[in-house]
Amino acid sequence: MSIPCILIPLLTGLISAYLGYLLGKSGKKSSKNDGNDSLEKELKNCRKRTEELEADLMSFKNSSNSARSSFVSETAVDLPFDASLALAALGKKVKQDDLKIVEGIGPKIEELFHVAGIKTWKALGSTSVEMCQQILDAAGDRFAVHNPGTWPKQSQMAYEGKWSELKSWQDSLDGGKE
Repeated sequence: MSIPCILIPLLTGLISAYLGYLLGKSGKKSSKNDGNDSLEKELKNCRKRTEELEADLMSFKNSSNSARSSFVSETAVDLPFDASLALAALGKKVKQDDLKIVEGIGPKIEELFHVAGIKTWKALGSTSVEMCQQILDAAGDRFAVHNPGTWPKQSQMAYEGKWSELKSWQDSLDGGKE
């Protein structure tokens, strides 16, 4: 065998290796671009969702501002609060205007009502069930599942100091629902 006979397979092998390298590298670039495309699409979806959430937040703020304006004298308490009567009837210490005393309202929902301008038993007692539901709906799916059907009446009873009646009614409720 002569040298040119050895060079032909060697050159063919080198050229094939180089072409394989180039093809492999170009294949990786297209898969990277596909990954980038999917990431860009996901980023676009995230931005769209953020805009939707910001719009929902603005509508919630607007509805809470309208709720605030409808409760002019919400901080004025006309009826006296007797913590000892509440303690005797409910068996636990009660703070004045603590919305969590209403069965079905926890700390997060109380915070929603405070943001909406409803901070007292009197204010919640004079709020319609529909308005309570609007506040919950505006806060998202997590809160929209709650049923505020009895909340204004429970709150009115607390405001009026009808602790025994409130306790017996709450005992018959299931999570604030009749």
